[in-house]
Amino acid sequence: MRSLLAIVLLAFSLPALAQVFDIPHEDQTPTRTLLIGASNPRAAVLLFPGGGGVAGISDNGSIKSRHTFVRSINMWAQYGIDAVLVDSPYDLGDLKRGNLRGRKDHLSRVDEVVKFYKVKLGLPIWVFGHSMGTSTATFYANTLGESKANLSGIIIAGTILPAFLDSEVGLPVLGIHHLQDGCAGTPILATSRIIEGRSSKFISQLEIIDGGISEGGICDSFAYHGFNQTEPELVKRAAQFILSH
Repeated sequence: MRSLLAIVLLAFSLPALAQVFDIPHEDQTPTRTLLIGASNPRAAVLLFPGGGGVAGISDNGSIKSRHTFVRSINMWAQYGIDAVLVDSPYDLGDLKRGNLRGRKDHLSRVDEVVKFYKVKLGLPIWVFGHSMGTSTATFYANTLGESKANLSGIIIAGTILPAFLDSEVGLPVLGIHHLQDGCAGTPILATSRIIEGRSSKFISQLEIIDGGISEGGICDSFAYHGFNQTEPELVKRAAQFILSH
């Protein structure tokens, strides 16, 4: 319990500007987002958590979920990167119940969020998906179309087996995985084959993280799969890649 409390306090100890923005979506429930701003930002990363994708961001900015991205959201500011947690107004499913992240409605919401923050912040925009969120990142990259100019790259971590990137996706791509990830649906192979299968003319990088501890189910956010107690290293490696490309 002490170790869990320590990492939660670490994640929320840095001073940062937090703002909730609801991105309109036709005549339906908007897509809620939480922006944690850096003092002199050089880029912005949009965080799409795994599981069903419902983070539970409240009006005052508190968050119900304790996903990896929630525990580490304030760590981005030290690198000069604005972090945006993206919520979903409905459950996006999972590998057992069915993955809804390839639906037009979900990808339209992703595009709306990307465009909103591109205009609002005027910074390079990156999409970062963890676990089931990797299908959001890859599906979106595969279907960019006219929105290509709004996105600077994608990051995938703890990738699910069905995720893939079309061969013509030329964006910089970083893949991160935990060496001891024991979740059957997210083996290291899922990340490595995407990175290693890309053309050498594209910017691609694979990062393997070790250490930390595993608590609860092996596919849960406090397991190795969720980079439990290696969140600082996860953010550091992702931030270094973002700022160098």
